[in-house]
Amino acid sequence: MRGVAVILSIGFCLVASAANAAHTQVRLILSTDTARPGDTIWAGVDMKMEPGWHTYWKNPGEAGMATKIEWQLPPGVTAGEIQWPLPEKLPPAEVTTYGYNDEVVLIVPLKLAADLKRGPLDLKAKIWWLECKEECIPGSADVQATFNIGGQTKDSADAAVIGLWKERLPLPSTHLAVDARWEKPLTEDTRPLILSWFARAAPGSADFYPEASDQFEIQGSTEYPPAKSMGELQIRKIVKKFSGDWPKEISGVLVFKSVGQRVGYDVRIPIAESAPANPATSSSSVLPTANSSEKPGQNMETGKTPALPSPPLWKMLLYAFIGGLILNIMPCVLPVIALKILGFINHAQNEPRRVRALGLIYASGVLVSFLALAAVVIGVKAAGHYAGWGMQFSSPEFIVVLTTLITLVALNLFGVFEVTVGGRTLSAAGQLASKQGAAGAFFNGLLATALATPCTAPFLAPALGFAFAQSSSLIILIFLFVGLGLAAPYVVLSWNPVWLKFLPKPGAWMEKFKVAMGFPMLLTAVWLFNLAADNYGTNVLWLGIFLVLMAFAAWIFGTFVQRGRTGRGAALVIVLILVVGGYAFALENQLQWREPVVVADSAGASKASPDGIDWQPWSPEAVAQARAAGRPVLVDFTANWCLTCQVNKKIAIDVPSVRKKLKDINAVTLVGDYTHFPDSITKELNRFNRAGVPLVLVYPKNPDAAPIMLPTVLTPGIVLNALDRAAH
Repeated sequence: MRGVAVILSIGFCLVASAANAAHTQVRLILSTDTARPGDTIWAGVDMKMEPGWHTYWKNPGEAGMATKIEWQLPPGVTAGEIQWPLPEKLPPAEVTTYGYNDEVVLIVPLKLAADLKRGPLDLKAKIWWLECKEECIPGSADVQATFNIGGQTKDSADAAVIGLWKERLPLPSTHLAVDARWEKPLTEDTRPLILSWFARAAPGSADFYPEASDQFEIQGSTEYPPAKSMGELQIRKIVKKFSGDWPKEISGVLVFKSVGQRVGYDVRIPIAESAPANPATSSSSVLPTANSSEKPGQNMETGKTPALPSPPLWKMLLYAFIGGLILNIMPCVLPVIALKILGFINHAQNEPRRVRALGLIYASGVLVSFLALAAVVIGVKAAGHYAGWGMQFSSPEFIVVLTTLITLVALNLFGVFEVTVGGRTLSAAGQLASKQGAAGAFFNGLLATALATPCTAPFLAPALGFAFAQSSSLIILIFLFVGLGLAAPYVVLSWNPVWLKFLPKPGAWMEKFKVAMGFPMLLTAVWLFNLAADNYGTNVLWLGIFLVLMAFAAWIFGTFVQRGRTGRGAALVIVLILVVGGYAFALENQLQWREPVVVADSAGASKASPDGIDWQPWSPEAVAQARAAGRPVLVDFTANWCLTCQVNKKIAIDVPSVRKKLKDINAVTLVGDYTHFPDSITKELNRFNRAGVPLVLVYPKNPDAAPIMLPTVLTPGIVLNALDRAAH
């Protein structure tokens, strides 16, 4: 059959040598119109075939030819491998081929160098393909596209198209445990192969599309033998050997069909000589563990086994609610909660009905914020991008605005300017944050959500990881449950009169408490200022100057406009000059805050610890290289804006006992910096059902063993236990 395929391909080319390939229209599309230096953008080769015509996958099968792309790129732009959407089996049935009908977009990542200068860039490529109906015609086309290098990323009109086809790419098979075994002894040059796995799917709903090999061929026909145990699915493929030994492993795409949808998984499967005694403990599905009660593939945080299909919705909703509850005690949110406690005490003794109303209004502010976050996630996914928890912190403009807002809130708590009915623009932020009315309660709900998003908590991580892979309606539902968890303690307290008796009575101490709460707010502003430095470099000094001018204006406003008796008009003019002039000069002219020059992605640089941890940049290739050398690997996916990540590193990773253990077992330590939301790390987080950081993985030195996923909140003991297991 292989010789027949070669003859057919040659014949097709001879028949079509003088023909023009007019049945396929090809164009080059890009995900962005403007990109920043150091970004990775997505290119798509959009191929539209006339009805009845088709083109081919990377493995065309028994005949045909894979589409090829020859790039002509300017210096500083590097093309990655073609990402192939899920193929189909093409007619006729007698000759199995794999390809695409009607339309396909081949996706290619383009990496931009960090030192690219601003301006337009032209991308060109030569495309070769074979299009077939009753006859086959080779075709080629020259395509090109242009985009700009600038200070911020802007989506193109074709971003949604690329996003749609990215959803049709095969997924990683992190939690899909597939076994392969020879069914019978070899007979001449063909041999049946059984693929098996455990999943809740209908028999006959799966097929395997192999990658091409020069030594053997996995034939296109698929049989569905009965399973040997409950929940097991099997398919039988016939392998034909051309030369050399029988293959030790196979690779390709395992495709499932369900309710008119197709989902595929990239798999690379070692082949056993016979069936394992217990399929559930085969090497491809087991997670090595020293604890016999821990199940294969188990997440140490939740104790549940990742599996296909997705976990029950009720469980994810429960995790979302509990995760939202825990957010109340995270350092990101505590300053805002303290403010609400202050307002609660002020009204608890004499106005319990008002307290109940304010509790509901606060909860509505939280829920509205989470609805807005869900809408952003849905929009980002629809545009073809990866979405992640806390992704707004990748926006330098958002950080500048939030830093200014939090600084004003702190100044208001210190009493620099007062809250009055009818206060002007400068006092609005501080007024809302400490005001005891409906507006104050609602604004605190918004602010609590904004400050909660750089934090992840136990239970919240798996719930969000589940949500980000679901439909729009489920994303909204899970986000609302997180919001309910965040708002629940305050609402329950406000509606339970018995608990009000335990609150202290209002008094002079409350003013001191209010001032004291200004310090955690100021600390939050300092943390945000540090995040801004990642985006503006040394120019962040001008943000500091702007904040000082705002503080000066706030003091003048409070001292001479609100509390002064004379010269209010002149003072107000000075305030306006400071605010408007400071914005125009410091932010617009010097900082150029709307066009930041983002500091090069720190995931691409080593971060050697002075105490001995040699942090190297994470990449899938770095993990594979270390595991091939038989070394354990610790990977820390982190971000500068993630407080939980920083705490984990200080108290559980970068500590003497862990540093010693890493050296003793000769482990490789990799850091994946998620500060600027690189797509490669978002995709990796999605593989482990996580929507954000922190995520710490420990890969055993056995290259066939699954990685150990550590809990969200770490202790040195948890890390040391995982490293011990990885070393054996």
